[in-house]
Amino acid sequence: MMMSVNASGRAASLEGTQWSNFHCSKDALTNTYGWFLQVLLAGLAFTCLIGKRFCEPRYTRRSWLVWFYDTSKQGMGAFIIHMANVWLASQFIGDPCTWYIINFMLDSTLGLLIIWAGIRVAQALSRLYGFYLINFGEYGKPASACAWGCQCALYALIMIVMKASIGIAVWFLSQVGVTRFVLSPFTDQRLELAVIMLIIPFFVNILMFWVTDNFLMYRPHPDNTKIKTKVRYRSIKKEKSGSESEDMSADERLIGATA
Repeated sequence: MMMSVNASGRAASLEGTQWSNFHCSKDALTNTYGWFLQVLLAGLAFTCLIGKRFCEPRYTRRSWLVWFYDTSKQGMGAFIIHMANVWLASQFIGDPCTWYIINFMLDSTLGLLIIWAGIRVAQALSRLYGFYLINFGEYGKPASACAWGCQCALYALIMIVMKASIGIAVWFLSQVGVTRFVLSPFTDQRLELAVIMLIIPFFVNILMFWVTDNFLMYRPHPDNTKIKTKVRYRSIKKEKSGSESEDMSADERLIGATA
């Protein structure tokens, strides 16, 4: 019994020594300072989406309700990915901060490509089968909460597939010792946390949220635009031909009156 207690004590001491050798402690991402940085980042990131709405032309600017429907999907997806990254960072041997930033950078590059592909597939299927509830950014008039709910569920599924793919990629990276040089210049834990959870994500998230918002917002299909243009051209042509015939009949009446 005494030997088992000593063994468990030595194991705990060894684990503590192992984690103390890393820049970040095992719970650095989930302590008070870590959560403060995460909440601050979320607020700053969504502030840029408010600014993006005001950058839209007035004649195509989304209403606040449609803007909320579009951006709330990003908020839900970002929460899912962030919590997955925090969990994955503690599953690999090494510095949790390093694994977090590796996951984040892959999400912002390869993951963004997967998100774009998932949204485009959903839009193509919605046009092919007429299931417009999954056509991202289209909620009907007036905007339907049912369409928003369907798109949220589908977007969550896309994010889960994306994160699973990135998780496999991170596992492969863990086999080649990529963490040996990532974040090696940092020695202060708080500074490292600020860099990997606020400074780098702030600039990358602005770009990622801006681009993803363009994916999610409604854009008319090019074929529909062409049809509307043709209809408009034909109506103008008819009006023009009608006005010309009226001018001709007026001229004829004037000639007849003169004769």
